[in-house]
Amino acid sequence: MDLNQIHNVYFVGIGGIGMSALARYFKFIGKNVAGYDKTPTHLTDELKAEGIAIHFDDKVELIALPFLNKENTLVVVTPAVPKNHLQWNYFLQNDFVVKKRAEVLGIITKDTYCFAVAGTHGKTTTSSILGHVLYESGLDVTAFLGGIVENYNSNLIGSGKTITVVEADEFDRSFLHLHPNMACITSMDADHLDIYGDSAAIEATFREFAEKVEDKKHLFVTNGLPLKGVTVGVNEGEFSATNIRIENGWYVFDVVTPYETITDLRFALPGHHNLTNALLALAMARTYGVESEDIRKALESFKGVKRRFSYQIKKQGLVYIDDYAHHPTEINAVYQAVTELYPNEKVLAIFQPHLFSRTRDFADGFAKSLSAFENIVLLDIYPARELPMEGITSKWLLDKIENPNKKLVSKTDLLSFIKISDATVFVSIGAGDIGEMVPEIKKVLDEKN
Repeated sequence: MDLNQIHNVYFVGIGGIGMSALARYFKFIGKNVAGYDKTPTHLTDELKAEGIAIHFDDKVELIALPFLNKENTLVVVTPAVPKNHLQWNYFLQNDFVVKKRAEVLGIITKDTYCFAVAGTHGKTTTSSILGHVLYESGLDVTAFLGGIVENYNSNLIGSGKTITVVEADEFDRSFLHLHPNMACITSMDADHLDIYGDSAAIEATFREFAEKVEDKKHLFVTNGLPLKGVTVGVNEGEFSATNIRIENGWYVFDVVTPYETITDLRFALPGHHNLTNALLALAMARTYGVESEDIRKALESFKGVKRRFSYQIKKQGLVYIDDYAHHPTEINAVYQAVTELYPNEKVLAIFQPHLFSRTRDFADGFAKSLSAFENIVLLDIYPARELPMEGITSKWLLDKIENPNKKLVSKTDLLSFIKISDATVFVSIGAGDIGEMVPEIKKVLDEKN
């Protein structure tokens, strides 16, 4: 498919984090962009403010006239859209060019030098750091990201034509559509078992992705993964972070590389998982040829990604952190970072489980991770694309949590509960619509303080 022949791009599910990055890209290069999503969000508000027409009713008659010309219209669809979606079916039945988001990314990046960041956790932060490092180093780059980077208030960095950075998403085996010149794999934990069935199938698919990188010196893997590649890790690996200390809330550390030792790097994102993410980005950029001093400056200026250990309030006596974690491993990482930074404070963690299938598949893991927190509040399961499953509820999960200081709270009662809590550190966790509640939670805590 020749993108030069395309004038109109219509998105079914435009409000998704990956879909909206593509929408912004096509708008930026001069295409006519519009789309549908199920519900308005902060992100759809931003896209509308940028001049992209969006509607929220699944009606064929709401598709604007230019987008009904199948000769010059590309339709991009997210896997989260149900099979009976009217607009999607209209486009399919009338022989429009309909592509998944990952296929379109594959087409865009095919003729560029493509950096691909894969892994069940850490993709967004690692690819955001890498995109920031390359952009700040003056390279001709576009980075398509799965989160809003604080430095740019966008999920798109740059507008370059020669280098691309993409998140290589394992959901629906999407990343097999990409053509990476250099790649990294952050982690390979079991996830998306509703699609893969078991962890062996996930591992096999990651191996298939790894095979797409022809030069194994350009494949970087977190130390301990069962893959052949250049190893990266905290205190271990061919690229290794050593001499790690915390100074005024910053990580300060050295990195031993195959080329040199870079001393006294400064990085603001807490948690050893974020150190590993920064290290993977450094290894890829340094191997590509970016000067270590340019990497140093970019790491120090990186402000983080919204909903990835994102500080909402940070003052004496009151801290509020929001995080997208939706897997036991990610919750463990949040716990490690919080306890490292606030060892003597009373912490209240608020968790909204994401998907009935994920809650079912990882219930024991969630229970163990959440039990580590001193005080835990559970919200009802956020269903996303799924229908309820018999017996799989937040109450069922709550009963598995061993911590005595646990409570099931409805979304409508959450703000009242927070008002009376005597915690000094609040953490909201989850990939559902808890993210939409963050401004309200922040407001209540600010008023309380």
